Amino acid sequence: MEALSLSAYVDINAPLVERCRLNDRQAQAEIYRRYSKAMFNAALRITGDYAEAEDVLQESFLSAFRELSGYKGDSSFGAWLKRIVVNKSINCLRQRRLALVPLGEQHHDEPAEATAHSPEDEADMHYRADVLRRCIQELPDGYRVVLSLYLLEGYDHLEIAGILGISESTSKSQYSRARVRLRELAAQRGLS
Repeated sequence: MEALSLSAYVDINAPLVERCRLNDRQAQAEIYRRYSKAMFNAALRITGDYAEAEDVLQESFLSAFRELSGYKGDSSFGAWLKRIVVNKSINCLRQRRLALVPLGEQHHDEPAEATAHSPEDEADMHYRADVLRRCIQELPDGYRVVLSLYLLEGYDHLEIAGILGISESTSKSQYSRARVRLRELAAQRGLS
């Protein structure tokens, strides 16, 4: 049996990042090509607005290239860039005076339903995903941001609380309410 060797984490983009540090425009274009779609989608999920997500994307890449000296390589370049995108997306919302839904509203503690739907064909699956994306965009800003950061971006509630300047329990409450409202919106569109 072959022994597994443990090796240190190596970012496959390290050579490109080093070229970007030297203001190599081709390297910057390649980094943009590799990451722009995923970073745009993250920004769109948080801002809920196509034009704002495009602005956030451009500002994020400009900041990343300007502040490459701040990237120490202790995480992947993509994770570092995503943090910039998330922060700029949240700042964009703050400029719109992000108003989290007041805690006094009715609170639901329903467990997430674990029903597995096997779509009859790929077209049905794409349709369902598109309907869900539209439903997420219709959520109030506070719900959408917490849902996106937790469910889609992988942050935990403590991290979300720190990012948004709210308590951990508020993050959990917003997430719970977002799930309930998302289910309602999806049901209104025929998804169950």
